[in-house]
Amino acid sequence: MKKNSFGSLIMILAAICFNQLVDIRIVNAAAALAAPFADSYTITSLGSAPGVVPLYGGLTLLAGTTDTLLIGGQANGSGGTLYTIGVTRDIDGHINGFSGSASVFGPAPYNDGGVTYGPGGVLFASQWPVNMLSQYKPGSTSPDKVIDLTPLGVAGSHSAINFVPSGFGGAGLMKLVSYIGGEFYTATFSPDGNGTYDITSVTLETTLPGGPEGFVYVPGGSPDFSAPSMLVSEFAAGTVGAYDVDAFGNPILGTRRDFITGLDGAEGAFIDPLTGDFLFSTFGGGDQIFVVKGFAVPPSEVPEPSSIALFGFCALGLASKSVRRRVTAAI
Repeated sequence: MKKNSFGSLIMILAAICFNQLVDIRIVNAAAALAAPFADSYTITSLGSAPGVVPLYGGLTLLAGTTDTLLIGGQANGSGGTLYTIGVTRDIDGHINGFSGSASVFGPAPYNDGGVTYGPGGVLFASQWPVNMLSQYKPGSTSPDKVIDLTPLGVAGSHSAINFVPSGFGGAGLMKLVSYIGGEFYTATFSPDGNGTYDITSVTLETTLPGGPEGFVYVPGGSPDFSAPSMLVSEFAAGTVGAYDVDAFGNPILGTRRDFITGLDGAEGAFIDPLTGDFLFSTFGGGDQIFVVKGFAVPPSEVPEPSSIALFGFCALGLASKSVRRRVTAAI
């Protein structure tokens, strides 16, 4: 069960089952940047995205746009859906609000904290609790391929995916994380000849605390990050954690610091390529999108791997047994 009160869970269930929007403004009021980051960064809630049905999953910019977010709704359920919603930007280019109401992009069953584009412009979406990974070819609005990660050795259940960006050791590698046990993996992959990718093997690199969800790599040169670093949305702990990363883009467990505290339902994670701003969503917790400003502007996108042995990329129809797996045992 999630860490909400019983009454809040009833509201969330109503939102899913009856496809209604519910404004659950009962948490995240204490969201705050931890020291020393509070001196260099600011955090702002944009509120809920109009028309996106709770509960929120991962998010990114829609390919080829700078003014449209792609975000998961009805997350973790068979009726999960991806939505597009326009965003506005201030005079300095920072996302500062929503424009209009969301439109349905397409089905995204069991979508979770990882929604991201990878090599070839393929969109990848993590699926929880079924431990699968879906792929959408450019131009597709429904999954073209779904990979069962269990036979590959990925612990149940996978929650997010991302690709190591340019400027980091291991650029182009695919990274996966699982929620309950916090297993963090490198995945090898190769083209399948149909415009999508096969995953051929996974390697366990480390185990993260806090119920990890979406994760991003911090743009180089950002204040208070002296080494190559990563941010991880930690659902169960109610935090966003900061880690140094090694030469292959893996988080170094002993370097973890609180980046944001006082959250409920930290879920997706995304770096705005225009400004370096960190955007993250919440599953419940008001189903909000937050923007954190103060980062350096990142270099260009995920590099296209050059060999055939490729390494991996840049992460509520409701089951009665659980509103959401998000159990405190993961903390």
